Amino acid sequence: MYENKHQRDESKKSINKLSRGEWLIVKTINKSRIVSIVLSVMLAIMLITPAISNAAQPSLNLGAASSFAILAGSAITNTGATTIGGNAGGDVGLFPGTAFTGEASATISGSVYLADTLASTAKNDLLSAYNDAYGRTPVTRVPTELGGTTLTPGVYDSADGTFQITGTLTLDGEGDPNAVFIFKTASTLVTASGSSIVNINSATSCQVYWVVGSSATLGTNSNFVGSLLAFTSITANTGASVRGRLLAINGAVTLDNNSISNNICTTTVEPEPVVEPTPIEEPEPVVEPTPIEEPEVVVEPTPIEEPEGVVEPAPVPTPVPTTGVVLPATGIAATAPLTALGVVLTLVGFALFKSKK
Repeated sequence: MYENKHQRDESKKSINKLSRGEWLIVKTINKSRIVSIVLSVMLAIMLITPAISNAAQPSLNLGAASSFAILAGSAITNTGATTIGGNAGGDVGLFPGTAFTGEASATISGSVYLADTLASTAKNDLLSAYNDAYGRTPVTRVPTELGGTTLTPGVYDSADGTFQITGTLTLDGEGDPNAVFIFKTASTLVTASGSSIVNINSATSCQVYWVVGSSATLGTNSNFVGSLLAFTSITANTGASVRGRLLAINGAVTLDNNSISNNICTTTVEPEPVVEPTPIEEPEPVVEPTPIEEPEVVVEPTPIEEPEGVVEPAPVPTPVPTTGVVLPATGIAATAPLTALGVVLTLVGFALFKSKK
């Protein structure tokens, strides 16, 4: 078949080269498949990751601390006419400290618990909630300055471990009244004078939590939203208002003519559309038939019996007057003339009867 050994060897080499080339093609195809699979997996991860980072966080469980608008560790100091209330609880608690300065000038809708069992329980539940919130993931890192930004539900921290609010921070609930916002700082939270937090699209104050590693300061006449959990202390400057709670684990809470409202957040349920009932046709009036009068029962008259022949009494003859006065007789003498008269009349009548014949 082959002219010489050289040609045979060259043919084998060609076959080997072809086989090797095919193997390389197969290998390349396999690598492409692997790359495609890897890219598909990475794409899926990229698509899933935002969903995870924006996954709904469960609400923070404050336990016994939920009814406290103010809770502190070392002391509570109030200046001026501070009002503390809310339908979720307007309680004020302190543990282990006992000094509540300025209590008399404050208006408190709830009760005050100083270094008692309930305050101790609330403090323990507060610490548990603090640790829970601080460990929440995934975390989105945002700039320290939150003013002028709009954030959606999730967990946030900053690169330098602090937060500031100058101007307005907008929290967008994206239509979910249960949307949870958690802000974590390793150090401090400071809000500027006149700053504010605004909730839109169903975001609620009772689902906003600030977890501060040391202390928090609220600026003069600022409007703050959410439950503030500070590891050390909290200071609310003059006129600052809070829709939420001020809860300090170890340090003091300082108040100055503030308004703190610890309210329950309720979901507004849209009423279901009212379905107009199908009108019911009025039935045609039923004409009652004219009642047929029953004919009166004809009472057959009772036949009148023909009376038996009435026997006319015999006429009494008129007595022939006699002259003179006759005295009435009595006894047999009185009846004798009448008898005689009767006999005479009978005879006369008989004679007349006979003559007519």
